[in-house]
Amino acid sequence: MNFTRWSARLPGTQRRAAARTDDLVTEDRLSEGAVPAARAEQLTVPIPAVDELPVREVLDRVPALVALVHGPDHRLAYVNDAYVVAFGLRSPGAPAREALPELDEIGLLPLLDQVLRSGKPRTVKSRKAPDGRSYTFTCTPVTEGDGGVLVFATDVTDHAEAAERLRASERRQRETAVTLQRSLLPQELEQPDDLRIAATYHPGGTEAAVGGDWYDVITLGGGRTALVIGDVMGRGVRAAAVMGQLRTAVRAYARLDLPPHEVLQLLDGLATEIDANQIATCVYAIHDPNEGKLVYASAGHLPILVRDETGTVLRADEPTGPPLGTGGWMHTSGSIPLSPGSTAVLYTDGLVERRNEDLDEGIAALERALAGATGTPQVMCDRLIRSAGVTAEHDDDVAVMVLQHPAHTGPQGELFRNAGLELLGGVEAAPRARAFASGVLTSWRFPVELHDLGVLAVSELVANSLQHGIPPMRLRLRRTDRRLIVEVTDGDDHLPRRRRAEPGDESGRGIAIVATIASNWGSRRTPGGGKAVWCEFVLPKGERPEDAGRLRLSGG
Repeated sequence: MNFTRWSARLPGTQRRAAARTDDLVTEDRLSEGAVPAARAEQLTVPIPAVDELPVREVLDRVPALVALVHGPDHRLAYVNDAYVVAFGLRSPGAPAREALPELDEIGLLPLLDQVLRSGKPRTVKSRKAPDGRSYTFTCTPVTEGDGGVLVFATDVTDHAEAAERLRASERRQRETAVTLQRSLLPQELEQPDDLRIAATYHPGGTEAAVGGDWYDVITLGGGRTALVIGDVMGRGVRAAAVMGQLRTAVRAYARLDLPPHEVLQLLDGLATEIDANQIATCVYAIHDPNEGKLVYASAGHLPILVRDETGTVLRADEPTGPPLGTGGWMHTSGSIPLSPGSTAVLYTDGLVERRNEDLDEGIAALERALAGATGTPQVMCDRLIRSAGVTAEHDDDVAVMVLQHPAHTGPQGELFRNAGLELLGGVEAAPRARAFASGVLTSWRFPVELHDLGVLAVSELVANSLQHGIPPMRLRLRRTDRRLIVEVTDGDDHLPRRRRAEPGDESGRGIAIVATIASNWGSRRTPGGGKAVWCEFVLPKGERPEDAGRLRLSGG
């Protein structure tokens, strides 16, 4: 169509564009007289075909670096002006290793061999050359003659520097998140008297944002210990911040000495308040050396594994509730044996979960690794991490906690002892309890001062139980390598509290006396109803493990 005849109908720029389009009609249309002859003469200037262009002149003007090599030695045939500007003059005819040392330095010569053999082009992205700039090299085979390779290098320095700045920024952000998370984890694990515990945390690989895995060990007093491990879904600083809030809350709720399922019930409500869209898994367990088991509750977390003294690995069964933050679920507690000589493992999903693999397969592999692992808890942590194939490039966070309940024998057995007495009868129960405590503490060869304080604590706790509690009542004494523990249980679930007795009051001073003379004291409700009131005394230096030899020689 001839746009000239329509130009009068086109307004403004459209008309001018149409006129320009009309100028570009082909020569055969011009020969038909569609435009004036003068205009046709202007458009008949010959345009050289691509085949007629001087190749060397074109390559010399290309801003990219170009080099041509021939033969198996890659003898230099040509470099363009841009190459000379970047790396200086080059002598044709010499092998590339001598004529093009910069390519040798960046490891490109093996690629030239590969291209020459295969006859297929290859590209190497963003290699830093000796001139300090970054280039992407494309090597293309040349089939003429004895064969050669055309090297084409594009300057990508700006892109490489921008990418490096982005990576540096991501590294700083990740380091910030990892630092935040590590600061929220316990800097030093508490070490209970009856357990040996170690834990380790591995953040995800360099390309993965830090997650919300956490763990904790909380001594509850009276020889009992709470163990916690959890995983906040998601990554980054947000997940680490939520983890810190949950861990702080767990420590606060643990001080209430509640059953595990009640602690998780409180955590569930808190997780919803923190962020309704953020969920977390968690397992909370309590170890009492007198019961020889772990009592636990799980909110969507992976099962605890326990290897008993025979080497058999047990997997904790249900109950397992939904993750924290889902709401509307009543959690329940379960138990798994943890007798002396046993080892338990708590872990997060990064240790056992793999892409394209069933989760049960990962847990089964961990069971096999635990069955063959020996050594201290820290050694076992490291071995389990290695057996799972966790490296610095692992794509998920991993937290592992190993706890051992050692079987005390020989000299150590003398430092861990128990004694109990059923409190039967009426008014004679208190004198019998005092006499029993005095005999036990004397047999344990405690100093006179500690002996008298222990008997006084027994007297006050038993009197309090006889006055305010109901049967069954029981006194229990426990000696560890660090402390003396006195505990009295009864069938009433009303917890005592410390109060200030008025001068005229005939009672109300027992708990105050115990709190004054003991290193620590507390109370809790027991499963099935009732309560336990306890206090503990830290052993003086002469009664610590380092003095075990003296105790053994003296016949203790």
